[in-house]
Amino acid sequence: MEFGFTTAAYVVAAVLFILSLGGLSGQESAKRAVWYGIVGMALAVFATLVGPGSGFWLLSLVLIAGGGAIGYQLASKVEMTQMPELVAGMHALVGLAAVFVGFNAHFELLNVMGMDDAAKKSLDGFAALLAKKDSVEINILRVELALGIWIGAVTFTGSVIAYGKLSGKVTSAATKLPGGHMLNAGAGALSFICLVWYLSSGAFLPVMILTLAALFIGYHLIMGIGGADMPVVVSMLNSYSGWAAAAIGFSLGNDLLIVVGALVGSSGAILSYIMCKAMNRSFVSVILGGFGGATGPAMEVEGEQVAIDADGVATALDEADSVIIIPGYGMAVAQAQQNVAELTRRLRAKGKEVRFAIHPVAGRLPGHMNVLLAEAKVPYDIVMEMDEINEDFPETDVAIVIGSNDIVNPAAQEDPNSPIAGMPVLECWKAKQVFVSKRGQGTGYSGIENPLFYKENTRMFYGDAKASLDTLLTLIS
Repeated sequence: MEFGFTTAAYVVAAVLFILSLGGLSGQESAKRAVWYGIVGMALAVFATLVGPGSGFWLLSLVLIAGGGAIGYQLASKVEMTQMPELVAGMHALVGLAAVFVGFNAHFELLNVMGMDDAAKKSLDGFAALLAKKDSVEINILRVELALGIWIGAVTFTGSVIAYGKLSGKVTSAATKLPGGHMLNAGAGALSFICLVWYLSSGAFLPVMILTLAALFIGYHLIMGIGGADMPVVVSMLNSYSGWAAAAIGFSLGNDLLIVVGALVGSSGAILSYIMCKAMNRSFVSVILGGFGGATGPAMEVEGEQVAIDADGVATALDEADSVIIIPGYGMAVAQAQQNVAELTRRLRAKGKEVRFAIHPVAGRLPGHMNVLLAEAKVPYDIVMEMDEINEDFPETDVAIVIGSNDIVNPAAQEDPNSPIAGMPVLECWKAKQVFVSKRGQGTGYSGIENPLFYKENTRMFYGDAKASLDTLLTLIS
């Protein structure tokens, strides 16, 4: 029981992490859940510093302070619209950390294996654990190291490309090198060969080649996934980072790292599956880059987009009894959530029924719209999920779409060649009138044309969402 405190602290931290994850399932409990996670992480870091292998206090404290300062600056300056790319960036750091920890464990193993029995008795911390392993346990450790490094490397380059796509620095179109899936399969086969080579030799060269192969797989996999599927990619990379941490936890003999990695990995995988189901995607096909590009010539869109001014929208809202508002990424970019909330308050004060329809992947990150609306003090009970509200559109007088494209695109149901064919969408075109707040006539992030904008009951309310709503609010008292 030399490190009984560390063990007990890890158990408490693990419970706090579980409570944190569970609390994030509801808006009302999310703030408390975040504090559970903060306290759990602080306890885990402190227990690690005073636990097995403790030392290098000055360096550890400097690194913790530096990391904390950088994290604080990022959290203070990042916009809500940048959260998906920030999450992708954090995943990249987790993946890179897994690679470095794996490399360090490999070199430590070589160092311990080169010692005589007398020298091994004086070791402590991780080195002491390695000194007690027999040949079978060492091979198991090498498998764990290889898996941790491989998953971490895939996560690193995949997350860097995901960040680039989300931030607009890399094309959002699905892009593959000549050879496509065969290149990925070849890199996967090479990784397995290197694993066998590493088990038989214990040399660093196969580990290095395995790492390079994994880096390529991460890059090529995510480049081959189109913008329409990027929400799934972010969640999937979250899962990868968790499994990388769990694998390294096994290597280091760190129980808390195993538990946390398993929590992150499993929750990310479950969320990815739920999102794929919500988008009518095959999870395997998405992660292999099978979606995100058109499968044939897209259906031609007929008609023209008809514009409307603020006076026309105000008149329609004044005559309407029921209104459904559909927020999207454009609302977040324009920082128009406060205006939307004020519009909601004024319409409800007039006795009108106002509700929000939220698609599971609205805003490129699950829960993004819910957070923005909660920030603007929109009541929780009028924020409805897609499955709860979709059948109500035919009885709705006015549907207002604010900065959304793919999640309200009827091509998902009408065009089998559309990249989003089969994806469940909010069927707002069934409302009596539809107003779309949009900057211009562009096709949005995924580059997919939207027939909604050309329908007879749709009017385009052009302009910046915040400025447009400012004008509209002057006409609605």
